[in-house]
Amino acid sequence: MADRLDEYRRKRHRSRTPEPWPEGPPAPGNDDLFVIQEHHATRLHWDFRLERDGVLVSWAVPKGLPLSPGVTRLAVHTEDHPVEYLDFEGEIPAGEYGGGWMAIWDTGRYETLHWNDHKVEVVFHGGRAKGKYLFLNRHNPEDEGDWTLRRLDPADDGHEDAPEFLEPMAAVPGELPPAAGDEDWAYEFDWGGARTMLCVSGGRVNAHDDTGADVTGRWPELHKLGETLGSTEVLLDGEMVVVRDGRPDPAGLLQRGRADGNDAKRMAKHCPAFFFAYDLLHYEGRATLDLPYLERRDMLADLGLSGGNWQVPRFFHGGGEAVLAAAREHGLGGIYAKRADSEYRPGKADGDWLKIPT
Repeated sequence: MADRLDEYRRKRHRSRTPEPWPEGPPAPGNDDLFVIQEHHATRLHWDFRLERDGVLVSWAVPKGLPLSPGVTRLAVHTEDHPVEYLDFEGEIPAGEYGGGWMAIWDTGRYETLHWNDHKVEVVFHGGRAKGKYLFLNRHNPEDEGDWTLRRLDPADDGHEDAPEFLEPMAAVPGELPPAAGDEDWAYEFDWGGARTMLCVSGGRVNAHDDTGADVTGRWPELHKLGETLGSTEVLLDGEMVVVRDGRPDPAGLLQRGRADGNDAKRMAKHCPAFFFAYDLLHYEGRATLDLPYLERRDMLADLGLSGGNWQVPRFFHGGGEAVLAAAREHGLGGIYAKRADSEYRPGKADGDWLKIPT
């Protein structure tokens, strides 16, 4: 009888990888344990491993666990893994099969409803993975690993997948709020960038400009942002800014705005753009539009978006005169004043957000 772990061993060098290396053939187990590992390899994906007949039957899912029943995701059937992989996490050396960092995303038990070569239907009982799911073999003759994964039961109460785009809330021209009410306002610098909305889901980034047009190919610098956030799903409002000599460069931004695809990739090397995030509109299955501005900013700060080609510029609660003076000193076009308790109203422009020129 063939050892079901032969393929696993064939793809690895025992002396070069910290992964488990069982000596003999697999032994029968309980057939009810699972692990999902977040795998930062060449492309970020999630490895789903279900205990079955002494091994972990495995699928690589590029965008991770779908949380709503209407979402279907590719699932690539890979080689069986040893049960010792249930608690494996660590760094697989570069150049080795699956090279990259791997961490346990969730683990627990599952129930088997159906299991055959055509479909695997299970119920996950994990810390994060909960509910009824179907792995379906599409029997594509050109790709034996071509399966899909989708949820069969309703999403958790209140869960809503993030929209890829919402019409941005706009600011109206205005003057600095009076000093007596200064503490009712928060202030941001006007960087003069290109208004951009980012939906990050399943480790992938989709970018739209303020008209709703898909501009993902225009900003290749943002692809790694998806890997930074991992499985965290958000909708971010902000702007793309080209910086030269420490200041926004409108000419450089204009050049970048004309490039797409391979041209954008070439330009990104000598004229990089940066995403400045200043609002969080959706977070982990929940819209945040009705939360006060200050609360949304706190949540945005907690995402840890620093480094790379993205950041969360500082805002100031009160102190409008000083912020305006700093903008003038640094050659910026102005500042925004936003009511500290304001909700986010897509497509609206009212007195809750003011654009104040220098």
